[in-house]
Amino acid sequence: MTFMIKYISLVLISLFVSGSKPTQTADTSKNTESQTLVVQKIAGHVYQHISFLQTQSFGRVGCNGMIVYDKNEAVIFDTPASNSASVELIDWVGKNLKCKVKAVIPTHFHADCLAGLEEFHKRGIPSYAHKATIKMAELRHHAIPQNGFDHLLGLKVGDKKVFARYFGEGHTKDNVIGYFPGEKVVFGGCLIKEWGAGKGNLEDANVQAWSATVAKLKEKYPDTKFVIPGHGKAGGTELFDYTIRLFEPK
Repeated sequence: MTFMIKYISLVLISLFVSGSKPTQTADTSKNTESQTLVVQKIAGHVYQHISFLQTQSFGRVGCNGMIVYDKNEAVIFDTPASNSASVELIDWVGKNLKCKVKAVIPTHFHADCLAGLEEFHKRGIPSYAHKATIKMAELRHHAIPQNGFDHLLGLKVGDKKVFARYFGEGHTKDNVIGYFPGEKVVFGGCLIKEWGAGKGNLEDANVQAWSATVAKLKEKYPDTKFVIPGHGKAGGTELFDYTIRLFEPK
């Protein structure tokens, strides 16, 4: 009897923790994986791309981005973490999705968001970023996004629309998120943590503002179904809640 009670309790805890996480029911036949790039389907018109950055503090880190596509057009949030992986991703979108990449949006100024930006520019793909991201990229001598916005950017992709929006400081002063209303997908970038993650790189963070910024994001998009963090596994709105708790001022 004691064993059964413990077993049922574990099952209930598991359901509580994972209950709001999305399940992938979409066709995943185009998913791909190499030593430098992973691409996996999240929803009908959304893929998550994963590349890898070698860091001194955290070792080899998987870095996420998002692809939204429709009617032979695609918009990419965050470049892969290297030029070679960026070439691989652009080619993958053309070959497998039969799409032209019409824009790339780095969500903040760190290398895991814009390290491959030059390859996008070489292909004639325009880049968009928060004006603070452009300023910080210039100061750090990174590749510089071409077009700036303040709080909200909306772009057409096929017959649909995708948005980049600034809610406030958190991981960095310039971090923005991506939102695809067609399937209620949020790309949180490094503003959002995967379930169970630590606080990570705080070098440019505003830890006092972080929770409040994520709370604004959650309030704006309460019906979100899929959330892609900057690193780690995608989930649902429990990733908002987890990040808010992680950075709540003590």
